[in-house]
Amino acid sequence: PWPEKDPRCFRMGVWAPPRRLLELAGQSLLQNEALAVAALEELPVELFPPLFTAAFAGRHTHAVKAMVQAWPFACLPLGALMKDHEPHLETFQAALDGLDLLLAEEVRPRRWKLQVLDLRRNAHQDFWTLWCGIKASVCSLLEPEPAQPMQKARRVEAQAGLKPARAPVEVLVDLCLKEDTLDETLSYLLKKAKQRRSLLHLRCQKLRIFTVPVQSIRRILKLVQLDSIQDLEVNCTWKLATLGRFLPHLGRMGNLRRLLLSRVRLLPHTAPAREAHCVRQLTAQFLNLPHLQELSLDSISFLEGRLHQVLRCLKTPLETLCISNCLISESDLTYLSQCPSVSLLKDLGLSGVNLTSLSLEPLQVLIERTSATLQDLDLDECGIVDSQFSALLPSLSRCSQLTTFRFCGNPISMSVLESLLQHTVGLSKLSLVLYPAPLESYEDVRGTLHPGLLAQLHARLRQLVRTSGRASTVWFSSNTCPHCGDEIFYGIWPILCPCYMPA
Repeated sequence: PWPEKDPRCFRMGVWAPPRRLLELAGQSLLQNEALAVAALEELPVELFPPLFTAAFAGRHTHAVKAMVQAWPFACLPLGALMKDHEPHLETFQAALDGLDLLLAEEVRPRRWKLQVLDLRRNAHQDFWTLWCGIKASVCSLLEPEPAQPMQKARRVEAQAGLKPARAPVEVLVDLCLKEDTLDETLSYLLKKAKQRRSLLHLRCQKLRIFTVPVQSIRRILKLVQLDSIQDLEVNCTWKLATLGRFLPHLGRMGNLRRLLLSRVRLLPHTAPAREAHCVRQLTAQFLNLPHLQELSLDSISFLEGRLHQVLRCLKTPLETLCISNCLISESDLTYLSQCPSVSLLKDLGLSGVNLTSLSLEPLQVLIERTSATLQDLDLDECGIVDSQFSALLPSLSRCSQLTTFRFCGNPISMSVLESLLQHTVGLSKLSLVLYPAPLESYEDVRGTLHPGLLAQLHARLRQLVRTSGRASTVWFSSNTCPHCGDEIFYGIWPILCPCYMPA
């Protein structure tokens, strides 16, 4: 029987041919590459995706170059194809050369529709298998548009004595800059973007920067539409002054949603005036980021005593704030508890921030303020002791949306962990809790773990969870082993470090 009709799968009332038949037709055409190129003008739209897939996988560079120029869809999701077929450099270059030739033409081909070359590997995953239009989401973006309005516009331009407008083509790419020497595919893309700067716009939604000289980063960012960047990670061991040379680019990323800034250090003998100037330069850029929702600061050496300078420049409430492996003062914690920008937090992380000597009353206030929205709380490795944690429990018990709580690496007794279970029994959405191994499970002050005691205490907590009727998962994590530095994790079964494995 015929399958149910879907009008998006047809052209002029004709059934879309079976996919296997289209693949065979494409392979047959590519046996004579010159014939395939010559046939593109009259090639049915349905044959383009399978023919392009075969040409790209088979490294038929002439066919790839010609098909890019004749591509009959608004978007060419090349990145998704590159994920399945690791690209040969010459084949990738052929695709960009085809785009380059297209941009160079004063009057573009009759069937030309290409507006976006998408090099992101996780975008449009279904296109190459569902190109016939089974899914509406695929069709709506990639289906060819009627040719008549385009031809009519050209006739009007010709009658007026005007040259046809050459609209720029956007290239969507996620950039990960890891080394001073770029890989050859990225280098070739940047070369083309520089040559056709007015007609080829690089748009980058996600940008990751690792250990790249700042002068190289600045050269690359000159070719990128900075307002397209929504997710930025800077993982460079930079001095504060070096960060200052990058900041003008940050200030132009007006649509940034997420920012992670990691490992920025302050030189020991930096003059206080110079240090203050660099910090002001950084915080001033936040005024230009009106859409920022997630802020992560990791290993930032200048943060202590200055958290208020960072947070007061935020223009909208944050959903995520993570401060990890930083020193903060009690005044920082107090300001954090009062800051307007954190009143709607969903994720709060203070992992690796030493709170042992601080009053946690401000943290208690902050947890209470965000109790209606907080979903993820990370207090790993904060040095929180029994008395401090007990003071947090009433506020924690009001976090009705909490799903995940991480609290490993803190010196807490079994009695306080049992109290935690009692205070959180009403949190119906809490599904994952990562506890520290209780103090009673260690044999000595050096941190030597007793696996048998740990197993007993873990079983006791799991029984309490079951008795409470809550379906949350309980994990223990020990302190690092004094012999090898590894940790022991205990879920349903223990994951032991080598020192505790039987010989």
